Amino acid sequence: MEELSREVENLDLSESSDDESSEEEELAKFPVAMWDFNQCDPKKCSGRKLERMKLVKSLKIKNKFHGVVLTPLGTKCVSPADKEIVINKGIAVVDCSWAKLDETPIASLKTSCGRLLPFLVAANPINYGKPCQLSCVEAIAATMYIVGFKSNAKYYLNKFSWGHSFLELNEELLEKYSNCSNSLDVVAAQNEYLDQVQKSQQLRAGMPDFPPSESESSEEEN
Repeated sequence: MEELSREVENLDLSESSDDESSEEEELAKFPVAMWDFNQCDPKKCSGRKLERMKLVKSLKIKNKFHGVVLTPLGTKCVSPADKEIVINKGIAVVDCSWAKLDETPIASLKTSCGRLLPFLVAANPINYGKPCQLSCVEAIAATMYIVGFKSNAKYYLNKFSWGHSFLELNEELLEKYSNCSNSLDVVAAQNEYLDQVQKSQQLRAGMPDFPPSESESSEEEN
């Protein structure tokens, strides 16, 4: 799928100035954790910021996590069926650079509920508009939203000045996924959406850039 594009050089990388949560936001009551492989710029890393705010707990590689773990090695897609696991055991994410994914020893992590995220578009300043290249907070918030904790997702995203953009870019998809029953349904919803996007792009590609003017039409007739 053709990547979305947008200028991001002037986007604000600072922390959100609004530290007060609204009625639509709520702090998660379940564990939220991450394995940090120290591959990202500490000043731009959303996982590091969440850790500084005590909104995420850093795990050592040898630590085992029994909740939903967002990992490229997952065999199932996260879905509303994972809600009870999240309630009882929480969510964990792997904090590493997308550019160094192949050299990161993710397989050595001790997980029992590895999950993949369905198609979503990044809104973070580093990978804005890129499909699937989400930051830690985006991955965590997406999982919260999909399994049914939308207020928790907003709470985490609103700690970043650009966080609201993630929900705006992906609102339709997140709603579709959150209304599914299981992993297979989420994958089906994802594929249906991507198929519609592809057909729309093909339709636009086959259309003229603009209709001919009246003068041009008259010239052609003559």
